[in-house]
Amino acid sequence: MRKITSVLMCMLALCCTALHADNEKPIQVSQLPAAAQQFVKKHFADRKVALAKVEDEVITKSYEIVFSDGDHIDFDGKGNWEEVDCKSSSVPDAIIPSQILKHVRANYPDATVKKIEKDHWEYEVKLSNHMELSFDKKFKLKDIDM
Repeated sequence: MRKITSVLMCMLALCCTALHADNEKPIQVSQLPAAAQQFVKKHFADRKVALAKVEDEVITKSYEIVFSDGDHIDFDGKGNWEEVDCKSSSVPDAIIPSQILKHVRANYPDATVKKIEKDHWEYEVKLSNHMELSFDKKFKLKDIDM
């Protein structure tokens, strides 16, 4: 009985892995949702796109753009940004909510924003001084990691 259970568990694990297999495929920038295309043109017009890709998930799609310098942007299925990661530069100020930008400039004047992520509940900001700040949706500081 243990062998049968073990075999069934292994088969279940393989099936789950297959369902969640890498469903990413390269696309042209022109195949991104219009909102994502506009975002890139507005904030990263001078950057060269090395790769654009779509990930088909069970219920939704997500998109990613990788620039030739390694910076990248993740978008949801509608083309709204979810993460902007600028390893070789700084996140453009226009992308950062003004309350967060004001807080960073007031408290960390020598730091720049290297990465910003948002979801339904919060914003996470990583600074050039390696500090990580978490804000709620009302832009109240929730946490600081050093």
